[in-house]
Amino acid sequence: MLSYAILGAAYAFAAAVQPGQFQAYVVSQAIANGWRRTMPAALAPLLSDVFIVVLVLAILTQIPLLFLLVLRLVGGFFLLYLAWGAFRTYRGTVESMAAPPSAAHKTVLEAAFVNILNPNPYLAWALVLGPLLLEAWKKSPSYGVVLVAAFYLTIIVATAAIILLAALARSFGPKVSRALVGISAVALVCFAIYQLSAVSMALVEMG
Repeated sequence: MLSYAILGAAYAFAAAVQPGQFQAYVVSQAIANGWRRTMPAALAPLLSDVFIVVLVLAILTQIPLLFLLVLRLVGGFFLLYLAWGAFRTYRGTVESMAAPPSAAHKTVLEAAFVNILNPNPYLAWALVLGPLLLEAWKKSPSYGVVLVAAFYLTIIVATAAIILLAALARSFGPKVSRALVGISAVALVCFAIYQLSAVSMALVEMG
């Protein structure tokens, strides 16, 4: 059970600090409106992912085991791709996370809408989290619950931290954000190794 909690938390942390449109949204809102008004946006994944998770799991539960393993294999290389992107960002700059500030006050519902139009959650659940959740659930439903709980608790906390950092960006935000991206690159590589190893072991058992 602990291993699934660690996996969920590690992937959530890596996903939260990766530059993307949702991260750009919360950063720009924190800069424009302050952390207090922006903080509810940290809860947006809980709203947007309901649709995404139901859609992806409905598809994954209907496909053969071999195809599911193929998806996990693709997911392993997808994680390595994300790690490479994080490493390039670490070597360069994290300024791309910050979009031009918006003058209008945004709500958590608007943040959820931004996230639901973001392709990253669909890829994450189709290639990484979805297959992992099905694996955990087969072992024990409690394992699946722990995985999902650890993932969303971590992503909410990490997003809240990003909002605070963005509000304080003038003092130390960019340096800390760069360090977080570097840590996420290492986490993604470790996750990819686990994913590819799990697929290899499953294929050996099938053979």
